[in-house]
Amino acid sequence: MNVSLFITCYNDTLFPATGKAVVAVLERLGHTVEFPQAQTCCGQMHYNTGYQNDARRMMLHFLEVFRDAETICVPSASCVAMIREHFPKMAAASPDASVGRDVDALLPRVYEFCELLVDKFRTVDTGASFPHTVTLHTTCHSLRGTKIGERPVQLLRAVRGLSYVELPQADQCCGFGGTFAIKNADVSAAMLSDKVRAILDTQAEICTAVDNSCLMHIGGALSRQRAGVRCLHLAEILASTPGEFA
Repeated sequence: MNVSLFITCYNDTLFPATGKAVVAVLERLGHTVEFPQAQTCCGQMHYNTGYQNDARRMMLHFLEVFRDAETICVPSASCVAMIREHFPKMAAASPDASVGRDVDALLPRVYEFCELLVDKFRTVDTGASFPHTVTLHTTCHSLRGTKIGERPVQLLRAVRGLSYVELPQADQCCGFGGTFAIKNADVSAAMLSDKVRAILDTQAEICTAVDNSCLMHIGGALSRQRAGVRCLHLAEILASTPGEFA
């Protein structure tokens, strides 16, 4: 199957290894990955901070870039939530009815990375080997937006050598929330402290998630505490082979 990768601007700028890992997994499973060079941003940052016109222009660009894509893979539950929840709202507010039709045609082709593997490709075994203890941070958008449920856990349990440890209070926010961490720094820091304590209680070597934004927030705190716990996007674990991350 041909899969068009929307890497997301966050990953492209700060976490390029995630995109490479997604490509490695999909190609290992026999799929062809395309990367539309003209892609930019889904507009979430602008939409959430009140720049509606800018977000709308980004949506229109996204619709054009991925107009002919057979299947669209997005390694970020946050961006998928933006596309599914807010593209229709912006389209409904547009005087151009064709925008709504374009959004309706787009949505069934958009998959968060775990959804694509489990729901579309009907597989949980990506051929990965990762002999480490791993816990999963359930991000807010994956839990409440895309509702991907147990899919990440199913994928982790199929990784050879991996020991999965459930994270206490996994449904609690890490405190990032985009600009929330800037506008409400004290509250964000307190939430982050609770999350880090829960991660350390698992004694896991790795904390993973499906959103690098949260992992950056958590990873920063773990690094400052010299806790010895690393953060990796789920795709990087699923792409790993024997000998990596030893």
